[in-house]
Amino acid sequence: MSVMSLFAPPVAMAPADRNARRHMVARLGLAWLGMMQVMMFAFPGYLRNQPMSVENQLFLDDAIVLLNWLSLVLTVPVILYCAWPVWKGALGRSRSRVITMDVPVALGISAAFIPSVYATWVNHGEVYFESVTMFVAFLLTARYLEFCAQQTMAHGAFHENIQSLRHALSAGADRIALWFTVAQLTLAALAGAYWFVFAPEHAVAVTVALLVISCPCALAMSVPTAIAAAHASLYQRQQVSSRHLEQLSKDTTRVAHQNLYGSMIWHLLLTPLAALGYVQPWLAAITMLVSSLAVAANALRLYRRQSRELAGVWVGRAVQG
Repeated sequence: MSVMSLFAPPVAMAPADRNARRHMVARLGLAWLGMMQVMMFAFPGYLRNQPMSVENQLFLDDAIVLLNWLSLVLTVPVILYCAWPVWKGALGRSRSRVITMDVPVALGISAAFIPSVYATWVNHGEVYFESVTMFVAFLLTARYLEFCAQQTMAHGAFHENIQSLRHALSAGADRIALWFTVAQLTLAALAGAYWFVFAPEHAVAVTVALLVISCPCALAMSVPTAIAAAHASLYQRQQVSSRHLEQLSKDTTRVAHQNLYGSMIWHLLLTPLAALGYVQPWLAAITMLVSSLAVAANALRLYRRQSRELAGVWVGRAVQG
């Protein structure tokens, strides 16, 4: 098994799992294409405040109007098709009165998209289409990594100790993610209300940034990626001693806690900056992706360390032989 097998498709994958993975890749690819194109269309808007002649200013304003409509057209399929699992999860859980990570994501998308549509229609105000598409693309990237890790767990070499560890860590991580999400949603509502009263022009940007930060993508990935690394390392070994299994459990627990609490600290550091208006929605989306990639890289580091130890054992046996 290669180093990248931690996130590679398992060999013995059921047709349903393979089909689900293909749909996820299709949504992910379309979201990234839409994001890149909408970001190109949004670039002239950043030049609006630059010094220029009146004729150039009028030409730029006309171009921005056209590009905003084009951005709207490209953002709609990203929201309806790419983000469909988000809407499905948020609506399904809300009927059961259960708050999941889909709820802040759906609120963040709606809070950025609806005012942008209105601003485009009346040709007045700020639009956040690039932030919406960026948020969806980065969110799907994080969820794809989590999905691959879960599939690795499902098709890996199961061990009772690792499975017990998975249940224990997942229970704690789910509780932390739930309370974290509730607290972040409350803060986003309070901060949005404050800015709406004292500086309405910044209320949408601050609220969307806080809602994006409230998405616990990295927290949700913390345990699955660590457990997937443990299963992948066990899959390489023909025999597992109790001593090695005990050490692997400790290393997996440490990595899962690093992922979980490191992600929380990262989000908590950004939250006051976003509440004060220093973090734009697109920057909040980038930080969300960075934290998710950091979680995946930390789990991959555990897998690589286990692979190097196994390679050392093989070399030692070859020398003895």
